[in-house]
Parts: sequence; C-alpha cells; structure tokens
Amino acid sequence: MNTTALVTFIVVTFLVALISWIKTRKHKITTSAGLFLANRTLSFTAVGSALFFTNISAAEFVGSSESVYINNMTVMAWGVSSVFAMLLVSEFVIPVYLKGAMSTTPDFLESRYDPQTKKLVSFLFLISYLVNLLPIVLYSGAVALNGLFHFSDIWNISYGSSIWILVWCIGLVGSLYSILGGLKAIVISDLVLGACMFTGALLLAYFGVRHVGNGDLQNGIHTILTSKTEHFNSIGKTGDAIPFSTIFTGMILMNLFYWGTEQVIVQQALASSDLKTSQKGIALACAGKLLGPLLFMLPGIIAVHLYSNMQNTTEVFSRVVSDVSPPVLSGFIAAVIFGAAITSFSPGLNSASTLFILNIYKPAQEKKGMVVTEARMLKSSKRFEMFASLLAMFIAPLFIFSNDSFYTFMQKINAAFSIPIFTIMFVGFATKKVPPIAAKIGLGFCFVAYILTQMVFDTGIHFLHVLAILFVVTTAIMLIIGRLYPLKTAYVAQNKQVVDLKPWKNRYWVNGLLLLIMVLLFLLFSPAYLAN
Repeated sequence: MNTTALVTFIVVTFLVALISWIKTRKHKITTSAGLFLANRTLSFTAVGSALFFTNISAAEFVGSSESVYINNMTVMAWGVSSVFAMLLVSEFVIPVYLKGAMSTTPDFLESRYDPQTKKLVSFLFLISYLVNLLPIVLYSGAVALNGLFHFSDIWNISYGSSIWILVWCIGLVGSLYSILGGLKAIVISDLVLGACMFTGALLLAYFGVRHVGNGDLQNGIHTILTSKTEHFNSIGKTGDAIPFSTIFTGMILMNLFYWGTEQVIVQQALASSDLKTSQKGIALACAGKLLGPLLFMLPGIIAVHLYSNMQNTTEVFSRVVSDVSPPVLSGFIAAVIFGAAITSFSPGLNSASTLFILNIYKPAQEKKGMVVTEARMLKSSKRFEMFASLLAMFIAPLFIFSNDSFYTFMQKINAAFSIPIFTIMFVGFATKKVPPIAAKIGLGFCFVAYILTQMVFDTGIHFLHVLAILFVVTTAIMLIIGRLYPLKTAYVAQNKQVVDLKPWKNRYWVNGLLLLIMVLLFLLFSPAYLAN
C-alpha cells in the first residue's frame, strides 16, 4: 500500500464529510418530510447532482470498465440512451407526482388502483433494494477499493475475505450517513463528490493515455485511436454485451422504469421546490450522463492497451488507476469511489425506509387504531435502516460467485423487478378505467414469466428483448381485463397544490440539444468513426 495514496484517501474523505456536516449542522431532522424529502427545498443543482450521483455507484466504474475491456463500448447505451427516457419522465411523469404531492412512487398506484396494489409494489421494491441494489453497491465498492489498495495482499488473507471486510466497512459508514443525516446530508455530499469525480476522471484520462504512450501524450492518443479500435464500437451486434436493437426494446423500458418509477431516483426529484426546479435538475443530470464515455469507459479502453489477459476482470478499473496514476491521484480517486459507494448506499437505505415507513408500517399501525407520531416514525425508520443495512452486508459478498459480466448480471436481476412494476404504472398512466385486479394479475404474470425465461427455459433471446415481449403481453392482458371489467368511475388525478407546477420555459431547446449530443455520441463511437 502506498502511504501517500492512503493519506490522500483519508484526507479527501474527511473533507467531504466535514463539508456535509458544516452545511447540514443547522438542519435538524424532526419530521419524516425532513428525513425523506429534505422538506422539498432542494435547488436544481442539488436535484441534478443527487440524481446523477445516486445513479453513479462504484458499480458504474467497475462494471463499465470491465465490459469495455472484455467486449466493447456497447455498454455505454445504458447511460447515454437513458437521456431520452429521463426527458420523457421530466415532461410527463414528474408533473403527475408533484401534482399529487406524492412522497413515494407507489402513492400513484394507490390513487390509480387501490391500497393493496400500492402495498404489493412497495414490498417488491423493498425486496429489490434488500437483495439487489444495496448489496451490489457494497460489493462493487469493495471490489474497487481492494483493487486500488490491495488489502488482500497487505492483510495476507484471501480475496473473498478482504471483500467481506470492505463490504462491512462501507456498509457501516453508509448506514451512519443515512441514519444521522437524512436526504439533505446525502445531497450535499453528492455536490462535493460530483466536482471531485469530474476532476479525477480528467486527470485519470490524462495519465492513462500518457502511460499508453510511454510517457508521451500524443503518442498515447495515436496508439489508442489507431489500434484495437474495435473496442470503441457502441453499435452492438448479436453476441455483443448490448446488441444495438435492444436499445429500442427492453432497454428503453428499463430506463423509463428507473428514471420514472424507481423510488431511490424519483425521491431526489420529488424533493425539489417546484416543477421548474425539478425539470432543470433532470436536464443537469442528463448532461452528466452524456459524459459517461469519458468517466466510465475510457479506463476500459486504456486497459485494453495495457493488459493482454486479466484473470479477475472486475478489477480492470482499479488496476488501471493503480498502474497509471501518481499516488496522490490514486488516493483521490479511491476517495471518490468510496464516496460514490456511500452516496448510492445511503439514498438506497433512505428510500427503502421511506417505502417501509410510509407505505407499510404507518398504514398497518393506523389500521390497529394507533396514532403514529412523527417521532415514532423517525425512530422506526432508523431501526429499519439498521436492519436493511445488516442484511445487505451479509448478501453483498455472495456476488463474488456470479459467472456473468458484473454489469450484465446486475441488469438481469434489476429487470425481474423493474418491468412488472413499470408495466402496471404505464397502464395506470395511459388508461382511466383498467381495474385494480388487472394490475395484480399483470404484476404476478410478468414477474413469474420473466423468472421462468431466465432460470428455467432457455429461449435463446436476449433478456432485453424478452422484457419487451413480456411488456407487450402483460399490457394486452391488462387491457383485456379492463375491457371486460372496467372501473365504474374513470380515474381523475387530484391537484393537491403543494408545489408550483409551472414548467421550465427553456426546457424544449435544452432537451433538443441533449438529444442531439446523445445521437452524436453513438455516431462518434461507431464503425463510421472511432471504431473504424
């Protein structure tokens, strides 16, 4: 372990925590709204940073670099094409949530269908967070930190044992962050870490390219642009990690789910002071997503030119940072990775707690005739977060046994929960008379059918295409039920007038520019240009 790198890591981590404490020390959490939604007071920069950094965990660094190294840049489609989905959510979905003063996305399901549907989906979300989202954040952070500091060698223990220890370190710190600071502290950290991440990415790109050129930057650029250029290709064929056609089928559905329905993401947008602020924040997050190839893909490209064969490909990113960066930069990037893990784990815990307290615990207590005070909800939420974090810390190290590419494995698990929930949300938005029973049948059918296609029957079809097929079939089933047994009274959304719903007037030209850049990125990283 390099002492300079370790000291830099500790100093930067401490400074981020100190800044967050200074900015939030007067922000006393006395209500559930303060804990879960920062009292709906976030600025557009806070919303944009929170959306972007909650989405960016160590999994992005680890998974993207690995995928580029073993395949090509087709994995960039997840981030870059999500801009289209984010802008649709900004224009059509967020106004509905803010109009109804909703704290959780299943709140819409209660008003559109019934309380049972809301509770059922809340349970699915919680299962997804406890067995997938939170453990993956911990595991990827542990992999990255072990690769940077080589703890397994220093402690003279097995790779798996070091992952266990690091998972618990990240989990304990992330738990304290969420329990003590709430959403406000998480958002402040996101702003600081965002600036650090972009700085670190630019410096890593500089030192990495120069390393490829044996100390000469121009020679490094020439080498990367003229050899092994097939790894620059983002236009996937059959057999690639992400065939290009999947962007228009299952991927667009998963992106719409993630940015428009996923509680841990939408909660950041719902904490804005008004609709205009939320839309500006989403546009800012889109700009961050378009920088994905620079932030997450370039280390994989550099690795292609440095290592002919790596046994543990999940450590591609960490090894590049260790081998090409001066110790100060290695420590700086390690602090950013650690921070990314914390500020993805903490919002996940916070959102899981929001769902549990508001959608399950509070209704259950009120049904018993008990009065649920704000103090009692805060106390119960902290207890639940402790339970959720402990469970995630036990599950996370088990991902070491996955055979798939880490990024692909992560998305396959996400899909089991995302598409069933997205489908009933979509039908709820698009129709007025489809009844609650249709939502319950659709949810169960889509979930079971996806599990069968991935674990029992080998369809030979890419899992993203399977998702699109299930979406169409499930929607058709729900529409047929709606035609046979329609609601007697059509659903009408209520305006609770909690925030100003005036939209951002400059959104159309800004959104058009973002979409243009998205298309140009796919052209740049294609056989027509860099992957020639």
